[in-house]
Amino acid sequence: MDENPDSAACAVGLDVGGTKIAAGLVAHPSGAVLARRIVPTLPQRGGEAVLRDTLALAERMTEEAGKRNLDLLGIGVGVPELVDPMGNITSSHSLAWQEMPVQTAFSRIAPAVVESDVRAGALAEAMYGAGREYRLFVYVTVGTGISSTLVQDGLPFAGARGNALIMASSPFTTECSSCGTVLNPVLEAFASGPALVARYNCCASRAAERGEEVTAAAEAGDASAAKVVKSAGEALGNSVGFLVNVLDPEAIVVGGGLGSAGGLYWDSFVAGTRDHIWAENSRALPIVPAAMGVDSGMIGAAATVFHNVPATVGEW
Repeated sequence: MDENPDSAACAVGLDVGGTKIAAGLVAHPSGAVLARRIVPTLPQRGGEAVLRDTLALAERMTEEAGKRNLDLLGIGVGVPELVDPMGNITSSHSLAWQEMPVQTAFSRIAPAVVESDVRAGALAEAMYGAGREYRLFVYVTVGTGISSTLVQDGLPFAGARGNALIMASSPFTTECSSCGTVLNPVLEAFASGPALVARYNCCASRAAERGEEVTAAAEAGDASAAKVVKSAGEALGNSVGFLVNVLDPEAIVVGGGLGSAGGLYWDSFVAGTRDHIWAENSRALPIVPAAMGVDSGMIGAAATVFHNVPATVGEW
């Protein structure tokens, strides 16, 4: 979003990923990004090293807020992990922060909120992006991983333990009716960015390193890439269609690098979703790309502060 120099208040938004940590000063209430910094995560160094770097980045952004005479409302931290309603990180898929007092550490700098990255991104879309006009929508993010969350009346649904986002990590066990083979396909291992690379490299004459290379090859007419990309989009549509059948949202908002890429992946995903929606009056629901782009996690992390520190920022 465009810079808003007239804003008097802000929050630090930290989008902590497996590859990079993006930090921004986000204006309240506009959601404009006033300043930003990006550093590599390098998670192989261990959780404590990554936490030290992230805390240092938060402190630098806090200092920037002071230089600009902005009222700092707090720090929001979005992570690609499961986060319970108390802000505790309960998984260690990408970051070794499980059982670490992450929220407490950031709270020594300013009031802090830790949230899953998918719910942070969904909140950004609900407040500032493609979800603003919907009371009930499903947010799906597709990139290195695949996650989803239901958003109702502007708020992402966390579930009883904070785990209501795992749409693609568990196997879908089934048995072949012809040969009896038991299959345990995992959507994330089939349709995510790294999955596209792994599947393409098994059948292509040249190796790809990123999912974007596979989608670009498909658009350029590479038959192997097109087969991988089309089947991945269809598989994602199968699962999202199931979500529509269960949750009956007004719309689907799709973010993440791969989810926003367009082209064959998007087209096959949309078609696959509609093919798997049972109710006729749901089949034509809007399926739209997220509006916040690469800033969704950063803006959404800051937005968790605006929502969760009402004594500081007033009622929403």
